[in-house]
Amino acid sequence: MRFLTLNIGASKATLAEYSLSGKRKLTLTAYGNGDLSGIDVNDPAALSAALPPVLHEILRSKGIKPGPLVLSLSGQTVFPRFAKFPAVGDAAKLDQLVGYEIEQNVPFPIDEIVSDCQFLGTTPEGDKAALIVAAKLEGVRAVTETAQSAGLKPTIVDVSPIAVCNALRFSNPRLDGCTVVLDIGAKTTNLIILEGEKIYNRSIPVAGNAITKDIAQAFGCSLEEAEQLKIERGYVSLGGVTEDEDEVSDQVSKIVRNVLTRLHVEVSRSINFYRSQQGGSAPNRLFLTGGTVRLPQLAEFFTESLQVSVDFLNPFAGVAVGPRVNADELENDAFTMAESVGLALRETDLASIQLNLMPPELVEQARTIRRIPFIAVGALTFLAALGAAWYAESHLKEVATAQFEAVQAKNGQLKAKETALKVAQAAVSAEVEECDKFQQLLWQRSAAVLRMRAVRESLKQIDGLWITAWQPLNSGESGSGRDDAQPKEGAQITIRGWKDVVAKAEDEWAKRNNGQKLTADVIVVDSLKNAKALFSEVKPEGWKELKGCLMEYKIKVVFAPAPTIVRQDADRKGKAARK
Repeated sequence: MRFLTLNIGASKATLAEYSLSGKRKLTLTAYGNGDLSGIDVNDPAALSAALPPVLHEILRSKGIKPGPLVLSLSGQTVFPRFAKFPAVGDAAKLDQLVGYEIEQNVPFPIDEIVSDCQFLGTTPEGDKAALIVAAKLEGVRAVTETAQSAGLKPTIVDVSPIAVCNALRFSNPRLDGCTVVLDIGAKTTNLIILEGEKIYNRSIPVAGNAITKDIAQAFGCSLEEAEQLKIERGYVSLGGVTEDEDEVSDQVSKIVRNVLTRLHVEVSRSINFYRSQQGGSAPNRLFLTGGTVRLPQLAEFFTESLQVSVDFLNPFAGVAVGPRVNADELENDAFTMAESVGLALRETDLASIQLNLMPPELVEQARTIRRIPFIAVGALTFLAALGAAWYAESHLKEVATAQFEAVQAKNGQLKAKETALKVAQAAVSAEVEECDKFQQLLWQRSAAVLRMRAVRESLKQIDGLWITAWQPLNSGESGSGRDDAQPKEGAQITIRGWKDVVAKAEDEWAKRNNGQKLTADVIVVDSLKNAKALFSEVKPEGWKELKGCLMEYKIKVVFAPAPTIVRQDADRKGKAARK
């Protein structure tokens, strides 16, 4: 079996060809890199314009023929979340809980995203551990349609950090304890923490390009010249009073160390967050991968700063290399190939995490192709049936009489079964009503906690905010105010924050969201509006200043109605009727 992988980084795209013998023997047969340094790969329009000629050139120069493709999305474009769910109910209930989790945490309408979830196992507390990923459908389609325009056939859309996780576990199958992976690329550093069933991922905007920009600023040169200085004379200064005899190399090494120190601060902050939020352990090892890890003395820097064992991730520990691959080039590029190997593992039974963000139309297209052989068999069967009918035409009258008598007898039996079925349906309806009452009771017990958690999660986006009051509202205050309106439950939530802290947090939020400037109240309200399963209406009021240093903001919310079995059943029947 032969297939291709494609991973798109901030400055280059890597297209690789693999062969698979059996279910486990992978061989890298060819690969090539294409330059994307002049575009923003997170812009769907820019990527759609720049990627096709790059792919065509790799295919031509490396002698790779188009074929099935496993590709990945950048960690910056994906929303990952590690979640725990109670081990109660059937698969449908778990799917419903996953849906609630996605609605509450992904800041886009549900019909504008594509998502997937994988249950990883059971936590020590007995909960089901799950990894949820979601991405904007527009961005996913930009990548898949661009690949198709180059003659490739996408079959799996994976996520960059997850592909690196699979490569790590494949090349190091006996990992225990807490492991950290730093994939240091050009624009971002993907931090991945693995510990048992726990997975934590964060994209940090400090990487190779930050070093290049600081060198260019210090030496007053162009970015191209600064990049060349970094490659030829850069290394990581280990601190102390020792200086390099070469003044240029000495200055470059200190610039590199300053940037990596900023990265170390973010890494330490992420580890502390993981340990506090997921109850994780302190890491006992660190693996390095990505193009920037070629810098000399990088491993020694992280050994010193994090006080853990540091090694480089070798993704080819269990992958063969074909004769067409240049060994010297691969030795230099191995630091950037972990993601490619992780994608290749998806075509085997060795990938521990198997998520797929394929657009719905491509999933349906694949199903249609798989059905074609069955359609052909059905057509042949139909023709054979016509022949048999023609052959039996001479005996039709005698057979019809016998069949009529048999149908009459069968009809009597079916009427008796129909009566019994009606009795059973009445019993089922009674049971459904009882279950519905029980479900309503469960919802009443948990709804307040879920609503409070949704509000708190919304406030976490902006530092310096807290809830000071939660005042229940009657139907007249929270609803439409019409006399004939159904009673609605709701609340008036009072939120306060320190004026200077909130202003700073708004600036930080804008940096994380491509410079988009929104006030804290709008950010919180937008987040709550996405929790449609909990709040049917969200009505904001303006900020007001309290004593100069405090701000106060009120939100009126109308609680969404509790889910009922009867309503869910009606929704399913309505969808079936529309189809």
